[in-house]
Amino acid sequence: YIVREGEAPTRSCLILSGFAYRHKLTLEGGRQIVSVHIAGDFIDLEGALLNVADHNVQALGRCEVALIPREAMRALIASHAKVAMAMWVDTLIDASIFREWVVNVGRRDARSRIAHLLCEIARRLEVAGLAEDYRYELPMTQEQIADATGLTPVHVNRVLKALDRDGLIERERRFIRIPDWEALRRAGGFSELYLHLDQVRPHMALAAAE
Repeated sequence: YIVREGEAPTRSCLILSGFAYRHKLTLEGGRQIVSVHIAGDFIDLEGALLNVADHNVQALGRCEVALIPREAMRALIASHAKVAMAMWVDTLIDASIFREWVVNVGRRDARSRIAHLLCEIARRLEVAGLAEDYRYELPMTQEQIADATGLTPVHVNRVLKALDRDGLIERERRFIRIPDWEALRRAGGFSELYLHLDQVRPHMALAAAE
């Protein structure tokens, strides 16, 4: 765990390598994964300003992170307006992604949900320079994909096999390749508008310049 629900945060976290995911637990122990994060993502800017963590953040396999003390984050926000703006944009993009995930779980069928998730991760990794030719490592188990899409692991397995059989994806251990991007995009109803990719790199550069 990087963040635990109910604890008082003392730091914010930036992923340097690997994957992490945010999730909530029901009283009965059911888990809903609400976002997946990759290298370059700030996954706990809330920790700089909120007094209590309202969700969990957990590493997805081996993950290297930079932990920045809460006081240092607040000082950075107060003294560097451009960095503060970049952080604000980052949180707004997070909110946009959360809205899309609500639609994905609430209004798309199983095939579309999984296709949409695979498309999102592909585009985000590509923009971050961590994937090319629509091939990437996805270190998620079928149980974790199920918890991200509101399905059962058995259903996830069935859908992945169908996508593979139909030529929309190819699987090799933990790697996914998308041989027909347009076909998978249509299957998932995927539009990358909600990722605001036009603002990702400019604001990363802006923060680095400060």
